[in-house]
Amino acid sequence: MFVFPLPEIGEGVVEGEIVRWLVNVGDSVATDQPLCEIMTDKATVEISSPKSGRVAKTHGNPGDVVKVHSPLVEIDVGGAAAPAHAAPAHAPAPAHAPAPAHAPAPVAAPVAPKPAVAAPVAPKPAAPVAGLPAAVAARLPPPPGQKAIASPAVRAYAREQDVDIHGVGGSGKGGRVTREDIDQHSAAPLPVAPAAVTYTRTSAGADEHIKIIGLRRKIAEKMVQAYRTAPHFTYVDEVDCSRLVELRTRLNQAGAARGIKLSYLPFIMKACAQAFREFPTVNAVMDEENFTLIVRKDIHIGLATDTPAGLYVPVIKHVDQKSLAEIGAEIADLTGRVRENKARVDELTGGTFTITSVGNIGGRFATPILNHPEVAILGVNQIHDRPVAIAGKVEVRPMMYLSPSFDHRVIDGAVAARFVGALKAILENPESLLLDLR
Repeated sequence: MFVFPLPEIGEGVVEGEIVRWLVNVGDSVATDQPLCEIMTDKATVEISSPKSGRVAKTHGNPGDVVKVHSPLVEIDVGGAAAPAHAAPAHAPAPAHAPAPAHAPAPVAAPVAPKPAVAAPVAPKPAAPVAGLPAAVAARLPPPPGQKAIASPAVRAYAREQDVDIHGVGGSGKGGRVTREDIDQHSAAPLPVAPAAVTYTRTSAGADEHIKIIGLRRKIAEKMVQAYRTAPHFTYVDEVDCSRLVELRTRLNQAGAARGIKLSYLPFIMKACAQAFREFPTVNAVMDEENFTLIVRKDIHIGLATDTPAGLYVPVIKHVDQKSLAEIGAEIADLTGRVRENKARVDELTGGTFTITSVGNIGGRFATPILNHPEVAILGVNQIHDRPVAIAGKVEVRPMMYLSPSFDHRVIDGAVAARFVGALKAILENPESLLLDLR
């Protein structure tokens, strides 16, 4: 009997949370076959078997935290082993399990991890669809909101074939997508299920108990850490966006022929970069162990992004060195890949300041929680027309509230107010942003 402990899966990682098991007790496994998914503070990791054999025992359930070097799975190496390169046998995940972080992660090997993209967690595969042959039902895409189950190699193959893997039905065990499924999807149109087909049913009046695991748990832990560690305060000011709206409109008209379409975020990011020159301590992070404020020279701005799997913060690096068009294109590319589970780990880390925007949803202002260990976060809110007094007259202007939060241990109220005042001045006179490439 071979006892396989949780291996070291990253520098400084001492434990991981079991997101889901990909095998059941009694299953035959081959060397390098994925056994389970483990989430750490840094990424989601697909743990592979170092030996062939039969799974005799698994240690822990989804949501349990396992220490590095603690027993993870026991393999009967004398039992009937799966043939080499056999398709992994994936057990269905619990129907209530939320999706984990979709950042790329290393696949654990017996000695050293090797890079791969972690497969997302999917709800329990749907039962056979009534009225459709089994072969046809197997090729139906996952239900809305459900991610495909596939190995990193199959995901890479899907990208090579320019196929959206989340629209491919899986014929493998547990609904796993195979290379053959990708080929069939490319060769023939996907069958359409009858309009009456439903994938899930909920008992009327029954309470639903959802265990907080995976990405949702990591988000919760990070929010609690930030709120308990740093005493927050929020400062609100309003911006007259008349000239900003006009400038953006003109630039989008001029860039339409080249496919350039700017949101307001590139302007706000560049304005922050300008304001940091006068207020460098806002672009900083805290070293809690040494209780030291680290003022960052680089300006790497994270953008809180809502995805089907939860909240991610992709980071636009070196904002001060890029044009508005470059920032706009990078925002569109990076947030798009985050939502499609294609972003790299380095694109989700290293931020020095964060922007959270709910302007496209609505509302006037919010009180955001810091993205610890950063010492400030900028809440950007909806631009809305409202009457304001201008030189003794009432005019209707496009107005926007800024609502940043600060770590009061290192940022005083006066510094915060002056920083927001500088930011407001830039956004109300945004032409300087066109010249700023430093």
